[in-house]
Amino acid sequence: MTDMSSRARWLALLVLCLGDLMIVLDVTIVGVALPSIREDLGFSEESLAWVVNAYLITFGGFLLLGGRFGDLFGHRRLFLLGIGLFTLASAACGFATSQEMLVGARAVQGIGGAVVSAVALSLMMTLFTEPAERAKAMGVFGFVASGGGSIGVLLGGVLTDVLDWHWIFLVNVPVGIVVVVLSFVLIPAARVKTAAQNLDVAGAVTVTAALMLAVYAIVNGNEVGWVTGRTLGLLAGAGALMVAFLVIESRVESPLVPLRLFRLRNIAVSNVVGVLWAGSMFAWFFLSALYLQLVLGYSPLEVGLAFLPGNIIMGILSIGLSAKLVLRFGIRLPLATGLGLAALGLLLFARAPVDGNFVVDVLPAMILLGLGAGMAFNPVLLAAMSDVEPTEAGLASGVVNTSFMMGGALGLAVLASLAAARTDTLLASGESQAEALTGGYHVAFFVGALFAIAAATLGGLLLRQGAYAVEHGGGEPDVAPEAA
Repeated sequence: MTDMSSRARWLALLVLCLGDLMIVLDVTIVGVALPSIREDLGFSEESLAWVVNAYLITFGGFLLLGGRFGDLFGHRRLFLLGIGLFTLASAACGFATSQEMLVGARAVQGIGGAVVSAVALSLMMTLFTEPAERAKAMGVFGFVASGGGSIGVLLGGVLTDVLDWHWIFLVNVPVGIVVVVLSFVLIPAARVKTAAQNLDVAGAVTVTAALMLAVYAIVNGNEVGWVTGRTLGLLAGAGALMVAFLVIESRVESPLVPLRLFRLRNIAVSNVVGVLWAGSMFAWFFLSALYLQLVLGYSPLEVGLAFLPGNIIMGILSIGLSAKLVLRFGIRLPLATGLGLAALGLLLFARAPVDGNFVVDVLPAMILLGLGAGMAFNPVLLAAMSDVEPTEAGLASGVVNTSFMMGGALGLAVLASLAAARTDTLLASGESQAEALTGGYHVAFFVGALFAIAAATLGGLLLRQGAYAVEHGGGEPDVAPEAA
């Protein structure tokens, strides 16, 4: 693919980013519209969670399988299939007239989104092979991946306030059609030859079932209880299936996930960093939106606009400065600095008062989180993909995306549980609803900051610089895969 002209590669990247943006937006765009959806379709407080959970479960469950299918059958073909499925499911969500129709369509959206997320990054990595160009391309892609969540909050607020909740889904339809048409024109159909040509069916079934069971247990943990037989049983079942998956992968000729990948230091470390980082990012997207809406009384549109400063800063950093920082300082320093700034932003939210002022109590945290996300996301993605060959790009992408999705789902569930427990305690002691909610969010933001600090420490100490510190005076770039 690298024999394309530079202009053609960048145009192809824009198409990939547009497709991936649709997917990333959908994780958070629904959050602001949930009260309107509940009122219109008659959801209960408990069943409303399934508008989000149905998407998370299928998305997390099919990421690895989507990446492997891309390696086996062609990344562009799977990208088109995923976009098409996601677009059709978005139309079904937009025209949903019942709870069952909306939840079912959201589950199908998750499958299409998993396929797109798994193969879009692989296509980008095979389009750009030179370290300098790849770092710049990853900056653009990183902005979409990291900024899409907070942009989703903004767009969800605008569409819900100005039009109707149906439009948070219907807006995907024309965009999806454009992406499909442009993909045929701009994304090369050439396939990277894969090392294995057979699909590991047993491995695919066990890992997909394990991930879906795990996400199902996680997203329902708050509702049914974390130490109930149902939750523990589901987690135990997921664990047993994962053990079976590891046994299968160690024995089959063409494994879905070659276990040797996790002997590569950057693959192993970046996936742990991704889990922790996603947990803290989801704390920002969801919990700060709840604080603004439920405590400060912001409208959906005002919540979305509150995220705008962070989005702008994130975009400037991701698309411009982040790539230069990686080329100048390597992967570790920008990653650790960015995650440190994000942790500081979450700590500021952890002291935001009940009668918070936007300029004093919200804006500084948003700015720090925008700086941190814009600086950190590019390095962590580059680190995750730096040790693999093009033949396994889709697989590595699926592993990375799975780590982020599982980290986000687990982190959000844990933080929401901590917030709810603290809120209940404060209510029982006689605090007002607003004071109790704020106290709960304080605990969750503090723990989210600890996630970011842990990710910064691990990434800063353990990741290899890769091929991106050429200008740092550190000698020759280190590009060979290395075992941990």
